[in-house]
Amino acid sequence: MPPLRGAGTYPEAEFPEYAGAYRLEARLGSGGMGTVHLARSASGMQLAVKVVHAPHAADSEFRARFRQEVAAARRVSGAFTAPVVDADPEAVRPWMATLYVPGPTLAEQVKRNGPMAPAELRRLTTGLAEALRDIHRAGVIHRDLKPSNVLLTDAGPKVIDFGISRPYDSDLRTETGKLIGSPPYMAPEQFQRPREVGPAADVFALGAVLVHAATGRGPFDSDSPYVVAYQVVHDEPDLGGVPEDLAPLVARCLAKDPGERPTPDEVMAALLPPSYAADAFLPAPRRPAAVAAVERQGSPDVARPRAGARRGRLVVAAAVLVLAAGAGAFAAWGGAPGGKRAGAGGTGAEPERPGGFPPWSTGLRGSGGGTPVCASAGAGSALYCAAAGTGTARIDPADGRVLWTDRNTSSGTAAAPVVSGTVVLGAGPDGKLRAFDPVRGTVVRDTGLPAGPDGVFPAGDVLLAVADGGTVTALDGASGAARWKRAVPGHGRPDFALYDGDARLAYAFEHSPTGSSTLVTAVEASSGRTAWQRRLDGMLTPVGTAGAGELVLTSMDADSRIFALVRYAPATRAVSRIALPFRMDEPQVAVAEDAAYLLGRGGSLLGVDTAAGGGKAELWRLETGVGRASAPVLGEGGRLYFSAADGRLLAVDTERGALLGQTRARLTGGKLAYASRLPAPVTAGRAVVGTAPDGSVFAVDGEDPAGW
Repeated sequence: MPPLRGAGTYPEAEFPEYAGAYRLEARLGSGGMGTVHLARSASGMQLAVKVVHAPHAADSEFRARFRQEVAAARRVSGAFTAPVVDADPEAVRPWMATLYVPGPTLAEQVKRNGPMAPAELRRLTTGLAEALRDIHRAGVIHRDLKPSNVLLTDAGPKVIDFGISRPYDSDLRTETGKLIGSPPYMAPEQFQRPREVGPAADVFALGAVLVHAATGRGPFDSDSPYVVAYQVVHDEPDLGGVPEDLAPLVARCLAKDPGERPTPDEVMAALLPPSYAADAFLPAPRRPAAVAAVERQGSPDVARPRAGARRGRLVVAAAVLVLAAGAGAFAAWGGAPGGKRAGAGGTGAEPERPGGFPPWSTGLRGSGGGTPVCASAGAGSALYCAAAGTGTARIDPADGRVLWTDRNTSSGTAAAPVVSGTVVLGAGPDGKLRAFDPVRGTVVRDTGLPAGPDGVFPAGDVLLAVADGGTVTALDGASGAARWKRAVPGHGRPDFALYDGDARLAYAFEHSPTGSSTLVTAVEASSGRTAWQRRLDGMLTPVGTAGAGELVLTSMDADSRIFALVRYAPATRAVSRIALPFRMDEPQVAVAEDAAYLLGRGGSLLGVDTAAGGGKAELWRLETGVGRASAPVLGEGGRLYFSAADGRLLAVDTERGALLGQTRARLTGGKLAYASRLPAPVTAGRAVVGTAPDGSVFAVDGEDPAGW
C-alpha cells in the first residue's frame, strides 16, 4: 500500500474521520481501490490506512478481492513489505492499516532524479529479488509489481499494494473476462493464460521494473495499452540503456516462456558478489534529513532510545540500515564475505580482539543439508550440536574443537541435543533418541522415543512423554526408567510448553474446543503432582515466568496473531492482561523478570513491561529488518540474541532497545543459503554460539557485540 502523495481537497464523503479506532489525520493520496490516510495507533505509531471507496464497498466481488488483499498482505507481512497492523474487511467502509513507510516510490524517484546509477540499480535488483523470494515463500503471487508499488527506504526497497495478488491456494477467480494488472509490467501469460499465472510472472515484472529504473522507460513502451500488450506477447524488449553487466540477467527475467526465467534466488546468486556493496542505495532526500536531525540534537546521547511511544525511530536508523542490508552489511560492520571455515572436526579461527574472547567457526555438516542445532550444559562448560548426516557432536565452547562425534548416525534430520541427567540425547540412525556418554561420546543406550520437537519434552533430569490418550509418563533422562505415569487432571491431551528449572515445574496447557479459554496446569516434574491449575479466558500459550513464580502467556486472536500478554499469579490467583500496541504475527518471546521481548515475523522487536497492568506497557520497539528470525535468547548484561535466516547472529540491548552488533552472513559456495528452520543461538559462558545454513557452528564474544 503506497504512501500516495496527494494535494488539494477531497470530497468529505471520501474522508471519514475514523477507520475502526484509528483517527485519520491526513489524506496521503488516492488509488483505484481506495484512499490512503495517515493515522496513528494508540501508542503514537504512524500508520498508512487504506479506506475503500464508497461505491466499491457495496460491490460483493470487490469486497471479496479486498478480503484477499488483507489476507495476502498479512501472509507476507515482513521485512520487505509494509507490515499489516490491523484491518476490518467487513466494515461498512472496509479498511486496512499498515505501518507507514516513509520514502518515495521508485516511480517518484526516477521521475525526480532520473535513472539510477549502476550500483544503486544492482542493490535494487537484489533487494526486489529478496522481497519476491519471501513473498513467494509465503505462498503469494503479487501480480502487480511496478515502480509505483516499490518504496525506496533507508532499509532497502519494500514491495507494497497486494490489491490483486493471489495466494497459491486461493479459490477466488477474478480473471473471467477481465485483464487484471498494469500492461507495461504484465507477463505474456497474464494476457494469454491468466488462470495459469505463477510466481514467474512476478519475475517478468521485476525485469520490466529494472528497465524503468535504469532508463526511465519500460521495455515495451506505447501510449496504447493494447499495443503494449501486443509487444509484451510478441516483441523483444528494448534494453537500450540497461548496464551491460546487468542486461543479460534482465533479458532472462523478460523471457516469454515462464520456465526460462530465473527464480528470485537465482537473481540474487547472479549478482553475488559484488551487489552487496557498502554503497547500497539510499533515497537522496532521507539521508541528509537524518544526519541533520542528529546534528540538531548536538549530543551523542540522541542515540539512546527513551521510554515512550515513538522512541528510537531516528536513532536506530543507521543500525536498521546496516541490519536490513543483509549480507550487504559486511563492509558496514568491517567484515568480509566468505570468512574461514573448517571441515567437520576442524576449526577456523577468526581474528582475536585484544583482551577479548577469540571467535571461532567450525564446519559440522557432513552429508545432507540444513542448519546445525546446539544446546549448552551447566555454566557453559559443554556444548553439544547436531547436523544432518553428521550426528551429535560435543564442541569445546572455548575454541570450537570437536571433542567427539557420533559418526555412526546417518539420520537425514538433526534434532537439538538434550542434556538430561548424566547423558546427552541426540537423534540416532532410525530417528529415535540415542543416549551418549557426555565425556567420551560412546553410546549408552538407544530408546524408542522419537527425536525432534514432536517427541519428548525435557524437564530437568526427566523427559515427559504424552500418549495419545493424554497420559503423561516421566522418564529418567539417564536410565530411561519410568519415574511416574499419570493423567493430568482436566486435560484430554495436554501440551507442555515451558519448564521452570528454579521451581522445577512443567507447564501444560490445552485450549477449549471453541478457543474461548485455556486450561493451564503446573506439574511438578519430579513427582507428577499438580502444583496448581487454572482455566483462563482466551487462547493462551505459556512463554515464560516472571518474578515470584508468576506465569506469562501470550493471547492469540482468531487470525492467529498475538494481541496481548497475560500474567497469572498462582499465590493470589490474580490475572492481569497487557495489551500490545499492535498485533504481531507469530512472535517468539523471551521473558526476564518483569519484561517480555517479542520478536515477530518480519523482524519487529517489542519490549513490554509485564507488570504494567492496565497502564502503558510498551518499553521500546525496534524494527530489525530481519525477514525471518529464530527465537530470541537472553544473555548476560541485558543482551538479547537471535539468528537470521542467512546465518547472521544479532545482539540487542534490552534496556535501550538498540542494536548492539551483528555477525556477517554465512555464504555457501559464494552464495547465500537460507535455513528452512532457524535454531536459536545458545550461550556458553562468555561465548554466544550461532549456527548457519552453510553448516557452520560459530562463536563470538558475548561481551563485545560491537566487535562482531
